[in-house]
Amino acid sequence: MLKFGNLDESTPFRAQQKEKAGPVTVINTFVAPEGKEDEVVAAWADDAEYMKKSGSLLSVQLYRGIGGSRLFTNVAVWKSTEHLRAALGTPEFASHLERYPAGTVAYPHLYQRFAVEGICEGE
Repeated sequence: MLKFGNLDESTPFRAQQKEKAGPVTVINTFVAPEGKEDEVVAAWADDAEYMKKSGSLLSVQLYRGIGGSRLFTNVAVWKSTEHLRAALGTPEFASHLERYPAGTVAYPHLYQRFAVEGICEGE
């Protein structure tokens, strides 16, 4: 089963979901147990298919660390925190968490585009 950790203890993922914001980007890094990388990808693919059916997932992309890394990073853009909460709060999604191999740890965090003058645009 998938375990969750926090990259920033001052703003845990569950607390971030209470903010009213949109669109929001979930950047979630998974650490796969050694030798279980294919199982993590299969479980993630099931999650992504389920989330796409919600109609609120705007885009999703999985990245894999190179050089033998066991890290995978999911970047998913949602219409809003409310839409994300609704998708995460279903019994069906909860059952998806059980499909990850034991020892898999995920570190999800919510972001919004941030403007830096002359370099990039914000929301």
